[in-house]
Amino acid sequence: MKLYKYPSSKAWPAICQRPLQNSNTIQATVNAIIYDVANNGDAALKSYAEKFDGVILKSLQVSAKEIAAATKNIAPQLKKAIQQAKNNIQKFHATQKQAVVKTETTKGILCWREARAIDKVGLYIPGGSAPLFSTVLMLGVPALIAGCQEVILCTPPDKNGKINDAILYAASVCGISKIFKTGGAQAIAAMAYGTKTIPSVFKIFGPGNQYVTAAKQILQTKVAIDMPAGPSEVLVIADETSVPEFVAADLLAQAEHGPDSQVILACTTLDIATKVQAAIALQLAELPRKDIALLALQFARFVVLNTVSDAIAFSNLYAPEHLILACKTSNTVLKQITTAGSVFIGNYSPESVGDYASGTNHTLPTNGYATAYSGVSLDSFYKKITFQQLTKDGLHNIAKTVTTMAEAEGLQAHSNAVKIRL
Repeated sequence: MKLYKYPSSKAWPAICQRPLQNSNTIQATVNAIIYDVANNGDAALKSYAEKFDGVILKSLQVSAKEIAAATKNIAPQLKKAIQQAKNNIQKFHATQKQAVVKTETTKGILCWREARAIDKVGLYIPGGSAPLFSTVLMLGVPALIAGCQEVILCTPPDKNGKINDAILYAASVCGISKIFKTGGAQAIAAMAYGTKTIPSVFKIFGPGNQYVTAAKQILQTKVAIDMPAGPSEVLVIADETSVPEFVAADLLAQAEHGPDSQVILACTTLDIATKVQAAIALQLAELPRKDIALLALQFARFVVLNTVSDAIAFSNLYAPEHLILACKTSNTVLKQITTAGSVFIGNYSPESVGDYASGTNHTLPTNGYATAYSGVSLDSFYKKITFQQLTKDGLHNIAKTVTTMAEAEGLQAHSNAVKIRL
């Protein structure tokens, strides 16, 4: 952990800098994988499963029998938790449906916009040491509400060729049955190009490592993606009202995601930073994933600033995926926040709740993309189509404006398309 005591605002950009990655090497590797999958399809995917996952697959698709077995294997308590989380996510995302509003912009001219579900979407779910079945709910539930006709899911298998039971169960409660055993950049390529087994889709969702992220960004010319992303991150703003043990727990919850996770504390006194550091040391010793958390904490930054307003200004510059306000809050304070993926307010709003079950979506912009991107929502699974309808009088009322503008641009046929109707 690196401590910064009352740095000037000129020093903030350097403190906010994310660790650099060797993007050229990553892109070269990912480009080769994409080319291989585009040309060799299922054979390439099976080859990568053997190379990266250590398993020889006979079939890429998860069978109905495997899904049924997973459902039986899930403990009742976990089933209940998944169902409650699903219900909360569904309630929150259902409120995002928008009524169609028709506007008469000029007498006789009616304009409106309607949402249509994206027909085919692909969900990527990371596996590995922390299979994120919660992400299945975060992506599967809004896809279900939106009414996407085809939803497929790709996730890497374990060394026995199995998919985590909780991932399969969460998929089943979201109505997803097309599940494929492939991960990494090769899964993204498969969903973009399609193979004999895996259908191509129009938009790809889901987090992943730097190779998955690179594949999504490279393939944006081929397929839409939810957002660019990078390693997961949290920034906590703490003042004298914070509880050091709570703050430490939140920072460690982020750090255990992976060695490249970003952990930042912006606090108003040196005493807070010292107490949080001590609490981290105590809690870290008890964590099963403490080795992973320790690697992430090497790059953690504790920044002592003069006021909460300064801390918010610092946070806006960093643009965190998750922002926790362990400080006095008010509407004025909240309005000062201009860039963040998701905000957690007060001592009893841990980021973990948003990760799983409060109802908000945990698929959020990272790596500074919160400056321009929103997290996944119901809108992410729609495209919006505009409509307009003119009466004969409506066309008369707008004709002069259109013909004048068209002819000024030198587009006579545009003008004629109006004049011929008059």
